[in-house]
Order: sequence, then structure tokens, then C-alpha cells
Amino acid sequence: MTTTPPVTRSTPPVTRTAAATGARPAALTWNLLDRRPADIRVAGSETAPVTPEWAYGGSDGAGVRVCVVDSGVEAGHPMVGELAGSHAVVGRDGGLTVEEVAPADTCGHGTACASIVRRVAPGCELHSVRILGENGGGTGAALLTGLSWAIEQRFDVINLSLSTSRPQFSQVLREMVDDAYFNRSVIVASAHNSRIESFPWRFSSVVSVGSHAEDDSDLVLYNPDPPVEFFARGQAVRVAGPNGGTTRNTGNSFAAPHVTGLSALILGKHPRLTTFELKTILYLTAANVRGV
Repeated sequence: MTTTPPVTRSTPPVTRTAAATGARPAALTWNLLDRRPADIRVAGSETAPVTPEWAYGGSDGAGVRVCVVDSGVEAGHPMVGELAGSHAVVGRDGGLTVEEVAPADTCGHGTACASIVRRVAPGCELHSVRILGENGGGTGAALLTGLSWAIEQRFDVINLSLSTSRPQFSQVLREMVDDAYFNRSVIVASAHNSRIESFPWRFSSVVSVGSHAEDDSDLVLYNPDPPVEFFARGQAVRVAGPNGGTTRNTGNSFAAPHVTGLSALILGKHPRLTTFELKTILYLTAANVRGV
């Protein structure tokens, strides 16, 4: 699903300390002129084979906070279960803000995506931010406000099964997703369904996902010909439908939540990974890289 909205400034950032966010102090990021290699040891850096069993075996995503930025999530859908938080972008005093709301979905897209995340990572803590209106339409103001809010909350994984094709929005979105990248919030973004440029999936600081046509919902493939980085199931995927029902949907929108769920499994077992480290594990455990 793709939005092509006008753009406005996002909501003001929330002030968070390095201790609160888990971010490394900025003073350590620029050079190594006043310290030695022994001063920057990385915890858990011992070499070990990276296999699916090591990466996520036994994990159900428990303890991992996942946010679906989309059209909302239907309350009480049996394929989704309990939501830890339901928010929406709303108009307030001539501007936009994010407020807590009752769980609801304007068009079913968000519920469908959330049901895939829940199926892959049943133990994750699932949140929703509604930015799309009826029929899946949205505005640039809502996109930037909702995504900015999700990034500020430092969710572990953010699923974004939508994009905008208007290049004038790219710089603002790039700054947002870079902020997420450096603060350990993984954004999994679906590529456009057509062969056109859109954002933010096009940026290297997100995990970009397109769809393959195989029936195996566990099959994740690495793409050696970027910009799309990974492929997951996106054809005739069984997902949550309206009013507690089920349906089958097709598109990159439904491939991305498979990788979001897998990311939650990995982070459930290895909770302090950076986005770079998580991407590396996704690569090393992809079926075509392992030779399966």
C-alpha cells in the first residue's frame, strides 16, 4: 500500500537520555584518537556460527515491542489478540498529534499486517499507530507524524507496509529512519508493488522487503541485487480479515510483516543487537545464503 501525500513537519521529538534509549554516547562515535582498540571491546563478540537455531531457536518474541504503523488494528481480532497500545494521528489545535485511541481499523490493511506479525512472533508486545484513513488513503502530515512518534518511543521493531513516491519527502524521511537506525529501532519497510522509487524502503537504514511467490511462510531470501534487501512470502497470504474473519492478500505489504516477526524472534533471543547486527543475522540466516 502506498501513500502519495503532501508533507509537513513532524511532531516535536521527545527528549530521551542515552541511558533511557540504549543509545551510545555521541562522544564515542567520531574518532578513536584518544583511546585504544582495547577500550572499545564489544560484548558477546566471540565468533560463533550464525544459524537459525542460534539466531532465533526457541524464541517467540517475548519482551520485544513491535509497532505497526498503518490503518489501525481491529479490536479483539482472533488472529491478532491483545494489543499493548493503540494510537492514532488526530487533528488537534490546527495541527496533528498522536493520541491513545480504542483499537479500530479504517480499511483492514493494518489488521492484516498485524496478524502476520503475531503469527510469526506470538509472544511480542504489539502496538498500533493509525495513520491511514478510509480506503487506505493518507497524508504526508499523518505519515511523518505517526512515524516520528513511533521512532521517538524507541520501539524495537516498526513495521511500515506503506510508502510515498514523492521525492520531495525523501530528506525528512531519511533523517527519521537514520535516527531510528542509530537508536536500535529497526524499521522494516515494504517496497513499492510497482517498479518505481518510493520512500522510506529505498533507504539503506531500513530493512527493505519485497515478496516472493513461494507457499512457505518461513522462507526468507536475501536479494543480491538491491535496493530491495530481502524477499518473504507475499502472494495469497492468509491474513486477518474484517469483523474477525480471514482472507488472502497479495503484495509487498504482506511480505514485510514476515520479516518484522522474524526480527522480533531474533531480538527476543538477542535483545541488544544494533540494526546493523540484526541485518547481518537476517542475511546469514536467509535460506539462499545458507544454501538450503
